[in-house]
Amino acid sequence: MSHTREQGRRTRHRRLRKKVTGLPERPRLCVFRSHNHLYVQLVDDVAGKALCGWSTKDERLKHLKRGGNLDAAKELGALVAADAVKRGVTRVVFDRGGYVYHGRVKALAEAARAGGLQV
Repeated sequence: MSHTREQGRRTRHRRLRKKVTGLPERPRLCVFRSHNHLYVQLVDDVAGKALCGWSTKDERLKHLKRGGNLDAAKELGALVAADAVKRGVTRVVFDRGGYVYHGRVKALAEAARAGGLQV
């Protein structure tokens, strides 16, 4: 049986989610990557709630030409870190969503670390 790339990502994500859990004091920073944009959420898995979410479609990132490149990922990571620190969240568990820790996902995580989050 052949699997598509998306089915493989979902399988990896399910396997990853067995180990990664967001708590109220350390929520899960989950990433979804599309061709044109990045989406990030802070999730408390105990309460089953998304605390807040961001994407490259955000008004504060409208100056970017494209939302699906490394520059956009870096700016989104800095924005996530700044907003999370304002909310009192300094430690997060990084959920890469089944994607390889490379490229846009890595740039987002490193920018969030540089912005003050402990990822």
